[in-house]
Amino acid sequence: MQGEHVLVASTQDLAGATMISYLKDSLGFTGENALVSPHHKNVKLYVHDGSLLNLEHLDEIYPKASSFIFLSKHKSDSKIPTLTCHCTGNFADNPYGGNPREIAISYPSLQKGYLKAITAARQKVPEYDVVIEATHHGPTSLKKPVLFVELGSSEKQWADRNAAGFMCDSLLGMLGNGIERCKYVGVALGGTHYPTKFNKLLLESEFGLAAVASKHNLEAIDEGMLAQMVEKSVERVTHIVFDSKGLGSHKERIMKMAEKTGLAIFKV
Repeated sequence: MQGEHVLVASTQDLAGATMISYLKDSLGFTGENALVSPHHKNVKLYVHDGSLLNLEHLDEIYPKASSFIFLSKHKSDSKIPTLTCHCTGNFADNPYGGNPREIAISYPSLQKGYLKAITAARQKVPEYDVVIEATHHGPTSLKKPVLFVELGSSEKQWADRNAAGFMCDSLLGMLGNGIERCKYVGVALGGTHYPTKFNKLLLESEFGLAAVASKHNLEAIDEGMLAQMVEKSVERVTHIVFDSKGLGSHKERIMKMAEKTGLAIFKV
């Protein structure tokens, strides 16, 4: 998928505001709401002044977008410095934007490319953990794929210009080089919200991942939801990937459901 990648950030989000500032000051992005840079022809920056979780109207503003990449803060009680990325969607209800039981379109190679880029250069931000998250929150109904890239996990990190700049440089460098397509694409089931086994799979194999449902969401996974996870990827899903020790009491039911899809099964 070539075309324009739209970065989306909010002035109300301190991490997003730090990244907006870096993109303007260091990477030449100028304009009002829709900013462009002479150095990054296939990238636009949309600056919003409210919550990112409910931005379901971006298709109307950017009908030619090939992806929407949200630059956001990551918040956790641990306050561990962390760089994360994930696709969006709600397996059950929607406390944080989007529609209930709706998964956004994923772009597995985009997520894999970003994760590999920040992991390869992480000596520039040695105090930060790098990890994907399971699919969660909105927006969920955009017609193009969504990826959140997040800086966390507390105010100190949200204002860290070095880490914000590192994220922007890594992302734009990867987009500028062209996104390398994954050989295999899986939807992933099981494990924790920070699924280290799936993270390792992305870094050490030819797999990309579409939606990822942690063990906490397995109760909401029925045949319809699994089908939606498979269908809502811009790249054809080839596998169902399990954290076989992270399926808990749902293991038998989920395994049977996966076998009925006819997709290959891969266990980590």
